[in-house]
Amino acid sequence: MIREVPLPKQRLSKDSMKAWLINEIILNVIGFLILGVLLYLDYYFLWKEWIGWILIILTALTIIDMIFSPLKMRLHYKHWRFDISEEFLQLKSGAINEKQQLIPMTRIQSVTIHQGPVLRRYKLYNIKVNTITTEHTIPALYETEAMELRNQIAHYANVKEPEA
Repeated sequence: MIREVPLPKQRLSKDSMKAWLINEIILNVIGFLILGVLLYLDYYFLWKEWIGWILIILTALTIIDMIFSPLKMRLHYKHWRFDISEEFLQLKSGAINEKQQLIPMTRIQSVTIHQGPVLRRYKLYNIKVNTITTEHTIPALYETEAMELRNQIAHYANVKEPEA
């Protein structure tokens, strides 16, 4: 008997957009620095003309990407959902290409939480759920929610902590 599984309803934290935007700005600044150095080297060493054009096109594409970053972050946040039950972990993401994942609790092997420097500033964590073949991530949850969710998934999946 096949039963209908309702769509996930839980959302990510509101501060996730801020953290993603800061991360994007940092990556864009690094990209601009690299492009700037390459453009200078192109000018100084008189590389072939097509190399300069490629660098200019890459710079323009980076600027366009930077302009649309806030929109991308908003769409990412708006369309990311997750839910947990005793049987499944459900993940739903994607504005244009919607992706719905239904992960059976019996397939989950480990659950970890991860926090980088930008997430740490907003007290956010990513939860990584590993199965035999794949790794799934629930991004940017507040600390208490992330710890509760990790413990709940571990309990439902019957994950044992390794003994020292």
